[in-house]
Amino acid sequence: MDTAAPAIEIGLNAVIVAVTHPTPLVLAIGGSGPDVPESLPFGPFDPVHHRTFEIGLRAWVEQQTALRLGYVEQLYTYGDRGRHTQPGDQGPHVVSVGYLALARQSADSEAALVRARASWRPWYDYFPWEDWRERRPAMLDDVILPALDNWAQAPLNEGDAARAARRQDRLRLSFGGDGNLWDEERALERYELCYEVGLLAEAERDGRPLAPGLETRPYMGRAMQYDHRRILATAITRLRGKLKYRPVIFELMPKAFTLTELQHTVEAISGRHLHKQNFRRLVETTELVEPTGASTSRTGGRPAALFRFRRQVLRERPSPGLRVGVR
Repeated sequence: MDTAAPAIEIGLNAVIVAVTHPTPLVLAIGGSGPDVPESLPFGPFDPVHHRTFEIGLRAWVEQQTALRLGYVEQLYTYGDRGRHTQPGDQGPHVVSVGYLALARQSADSEAALVRARASWRPWYDYFPWEDWRERRPAMLDDVILPALDNWAQAPLNEGDAARAARRQDRLRLSFGGDGNLWDEERALERYELCYEVGLLAEAERDGRPLAPGLETRPYMGRAMQYDHRRILATAITRLRGKLKYRPVIFELMPKAFTLTELQHTVEAISGRHLHKQNFRRLVETTELVEPTGASTSRTGGRPAALFRFRRQVLRERPSPGLRVGVR
């Protein structure tokens, strides 16, 4: 009898985020049609040459893409059985350590990205229901909420009222309703609920049944390989929350920027439209920025004052973030 332990590999997944024009972008690798979806950047951890996971992550990202990462933080360790192999496969069990990394697009990295078969993709291509900047996404009312309502109200075993109540609670907390507001920080919970109910291409790939009441599986954003869209959802949730108590937004900004550019970048990440005057009042109150004394006409119209991040705020208080409100 073979009692050898299964082989285990440790890899590092990077959710590399940038913002431009102002669209939140994520670096995606490969993808050649619906049968071969894109993936997040991935590299092995080399314990001989890399003292820490983060050192290893920064090294192979720069080697493969010529991108120098700014802010980096660990998200989660993903080790569920079957995430890289199917039952019966003889390959090793892959455990991935996910990271959120912030970067700025650079013309110097374009050739390296082409060689790595990497490209910047709007993250709302993968999560169209998370973008509320212009309007409430029609997909919510046309597809997602009806399917989830059917799932939450589907007949269960007799006496299983508690389970039915939990379903209703998950739906209400994740997507709002019944007095609950849409919470942008629940992106991961919304993704996992859509996966569980069978609305996503990844659910079909993994053998989950079609959502109750649907005859065909709807288009629900771009799929990704393995569990990479779940890792991306984790990063979106983390970054949206981080904006409110850490000045990480400035890792995505140029050294000098207008207040309009700063507002558009915050809106891009949070997926929400913000009231202009309220936002400027918030920026003024938090004292996160200071004027450079210069102005720019790149936004069109009258010249706009340029600002920069006021780093002294990091020594003045422990949680200097932008606690943007909700509509």
